[in-house]
Amino acid sequence: MHIGIAGLGLMGTAMAQRLIEVGHRVRVWNRSPGKAKPLADAGAHVAATPAELASASEAIITSLTDAAAIEAVYGGPVGLHAGEVREKLFIEMSTVTAIALAAKVRAKGAAFVECPVGGTVGPARAGQLVGLVGAEPADADRARPLLEQLCRRIDHCGPVGAGATVKLAINLPLMISWQAFGEAFALCRDLGIEPQRLLGLFTDISATTNALKARAAMVVAMMNGGDPGSVTFTVDSGAKDLRTMVAEGRSRGLELPLTERALACFEEASRDGWAAGDAAALAVYWSKRTKQ
Repeated sequence: MHIGIAGLGLMGTAMAQRLIEVGHRVRVWNRSPGKAKPLADAGAHVAATPAELASASEAIITSLTDAAAIEAVYGGPVGLHAGEVREKLFIEMSTVTAIALAAKVRAKGAAFVECPVGGTVGPARAGQLVGLVGAEPADADRARPLLEQLCRRIDHCGPVGAGATVKLAINLPLMISWQAFGEAFALCRDLGIEPQRLLGLFTDISATTNALKARAAMVVAMMNGGDPGSVTFTVDSGAKDLRTMVAEGRSRGLELPLTERALACFEEASRDGWAAGDAAALAVYWSKRTKQ
């Protein structure tokens, strides 16, 4: 299958590598062209514009930062919408509400599926993501064979918009947990407990999370002032998702007080130089923070 991928961040790149490995003909585009080189070396074609990408592909996957990036990549004289897209399949995998975008794509005669995913780079490379689909039933069925090569589980949550809402709901307790662990570590700060021992305790209790277990070595390294290794989801990305959660809650008339407070904590860490760190760094930041 000819597949186009627009947006070569960590997840977009991992998904492109996965689809190349399972035998698809992959064409890629990114606003920063240098990110396409490793994929070109792996056999992907590099499109000059989003319009070229869309015209040459049967299915187009987009994995973009936010609503502004989506508008820029889809719109304009060389955007995805400017390509020949009638009867093609668009799969938007960003964590954004895509109802308006879906209408624009359908107006061009193409099918649209939103599928934000649970999981990070490792699961994306292995085809082990969790896909949260928002789409009309026929479009969801059309996308399923392709999504099954990226995801170990696919849940059709409802029409477009439902997938993004469920993804936000899934991410909400994870983001709040990093702040909770940071506050818990702060309580132990003056006890002289070595980070390795502290994390060994926190990963062996019922209140732990799979995310903390997976990043325990990273957290220990950061507490000791060492190299945390590769980043999969940044503090800044966490803040972006939390802002979207708060906005979604307000649009539904819901109060999300824990989410709002966690957002303030993530934004503070970003301002203090931790923006590019893994989201787990939020716990380390708060464990070391002095009263401001």
